[in-house]
Amino acid sequence: MTGYRLAEGLYIHPTPAGAYYAASFKENDKPRKFLRTLFQQPETPELSLEQLHSLTGIGEAEKCLELLYHCQKLGLVQGFGEKKTPPSGSLEQLLPPLLGKISEDSRVLLADNQGFYLANHGFVHEAAEELSALCTEIARVHDRRSGLLINNLGLNSHAWAIVNAGGSSQAGFWPLFIGEIRFLIAIFGIPHFNQPEFVDLVWMLSIRYAENRS
Repeated sequence: MTGYRLAEGLYIHPTPAGAYYAASFKENDKPRKFLRTLFQQPETPELSLEQLHSLTGIGEAEKCLELLYHCQKLGLVQGFGEKKTPPSGSLEQLLPPLLGKISEDSRVLLADNQGFYLANHGFVHEAAEELSALCTEIARVHDRRSGLLINNLGLNSHAWAIVNAGGSSQAGFWPLFIGEIRFLIAIFGIPHFNQPEFVDLVWMLSIRYAENRS
């Protein structure tokens, strides 16, 4: 374990960048699997070698610490001096105000892969229904053309956008892969994925929909 030393008295959790990395792609590499396991915890686990073995599924101490260091270097994990838990309450009540924090325009919608919206902030019901259907149609187009976009053109992203004449995004559509489910989030205006509310969003959805599935 040369060169690695665990900080003491910290509780580990993904950063906003870690939340985006964990949820924006379906692939399950080692860092993403580690982050997704962290998101399935009911509270932030205390940082220890024993916990790392359990969270990473890696039995060799050196490799556990290498993975943690890799995630730390990329800014995917952070340590807190005290234990944290996700917001408590029903998703129906918690999601709308939380979604409003991750858009500069406070207009955000979260839809499932069947075209139904789970929550929205800033849209009337009729617009939310149409927008959730649009989310699903965009996801289907992406699935049909992903070979071209990713393999041929090198556009390694699942996100789509509606842009203005200057090329700036007016509305963006991002998938959130949680367990076996692909959610879609539509954000009007500039997205704020770098907020703690985005971390809470992925955490709450993971606990509800991804437990024992990653």
